Amino acid sequence: MKEKKALREQILDLVREYTKAEQAGAKPYKPGMRIPYASRVYDEQERVNLVDSALTFWLTAGEYAEQFERKLAAYLDVPYAYAVNSGSSANLLAFMALTSPLLGRRALKRGDEVITVAAAFPATVAPILQAGCVPVFADIDIPSYNIDVSMLAPALSEKTKAVFLAHSLGNPFNLKAVSDFCAGNNLFLIEDNCDALGAEYDRGYGFEKTGTVGDIGTSSFYPAHHITTGEGGAVYTKNPQLAKILLSMRDWGRDCVCPSGKDDTCGHRFDGQFGTLPKGYDHKYVYSHLGYNLKMTDMQAAVGCAQIDKLPSFVQKRRENWLAIRNGIQKLSEWLILPEEEMNSKSSPFGFLVTMKENSPVSRDQMVAALESKGVQTRMFFAGNITRHPCFAELKNGADFRVCGELRNTDRLIHDTFWVGVYPGLDEPRIQAMVNAFGAVFR
Repeated sequence: MKEKKALREQILDLVREYTKAEQAGAKPYKPGMRIPYASRVYDEQERVNLVDSALTFWLTAGEYAEQFERKLAAYLDVPYAYAVNSGSSANLLAFMALTSPLLGRRALKRGDEVITVAAAFPATVAPILQAGCVPVFADIDIPSYNIDVSMLAPALSEKTKAVFLAHSLGNPFNLKAVSDFCAGNNLFLIEDNCDALGAEYDRGYGFEKTGTVGDIGTSSFYPAHHITTGEGGAVYTKNPQLAKILLSMRDWGRDCVCPSGKDDTCGHRFDGQFGTLPKGYDHKYVYSHLGYNLKMTDMQAAVGCAQIDKLPSFVQKRRENWLAIRNGIQKLSEWLILPEEEMNSKSSPFGFLVTMKENSPVSRDQMVAALESKGVQTRMFFAGNITRHPCFAELKNGADFRVCGELRNTDRLIHDTFWVGVYPGLDEPRIQAMVNAFGAVFR
């Protein structure tokens, strides 16, 4: 046994040395080098945790997953946080939880309407349609790139049951207006927090973490996001009933709450009565929902346990990089609309958004091509307008979805908007190179 423990420590020590040697050999920035919009930022601890988990060889959710969920819940100051296998799964799980019969008359059913925006990543919109509900698309505001809250009331109908919105690229939407609207109309609110982990908003009661104000919040831990587990995500809530539903639906829809690999933690595994099953049927195989298997693996969670310790510094660095780019290209505001933080918020930027003004001497496409030629990686604002994509070709406005008013600003994104990265691995020389590349286009 001592030899086994010594071998394990030797392996982990070698992993530490390898990672330090790898990162010590990283090349400093030189003009012409690629500046990605996002990348992983890690040190030896992530790799040590990953190898430690591999040596344990517990391949599904286990001790690291439980530890990661506790750390995430503590960071967000919520009682319930559950890790899942992707941010898209988190959104699917969050939305489907609202269809649970345990919610009675408030449960979402086919044909019910959900207010959202078309300026979105598909994973925010897809669960609404997949559940047979009707997304109602409102326009956005520029330069916040979040929902125009003046469109909430016009979007409301007797069929409206929920609001499902993302904090666009880490900039919180107006949580005061949206949460008040939901409370006043008895609507559920799902916050897609995948691009905004660490952002905060003050509704008048002090700053709260985004994702924790609505009924359910979601996160993604894909490599481009604020922390990474490779693939991975999470759902979180303050509501014990929703927590029960989320956990059930994440784990096949089962009624039992025993963690994987553990039996009869409640002491009543064989004495319950469920549905029309015989009394005493094994509770581990009783299903209260038609659910999924969306759990995170322990190896993913092992990486997350190290990443979440770095999250406060990551958020701070993203804010600094965002501000440095904005200050650096402020002189170009004659031709560019620069992003602005939502009032009463502290953003956790996922990227730096730019929209070309009508008087700009270059188009968005020319701007993007010029930046890419100088090594600055760019991205579109996700779908731009999801209703204009092939996936909506067979869907009918007024039946499968509904557009409230005109999506004028949403459509503008398709032609005039793009973004560049602010991830924590960008240092001062790379930020300056990005600023110089912007200026060179207009020179």
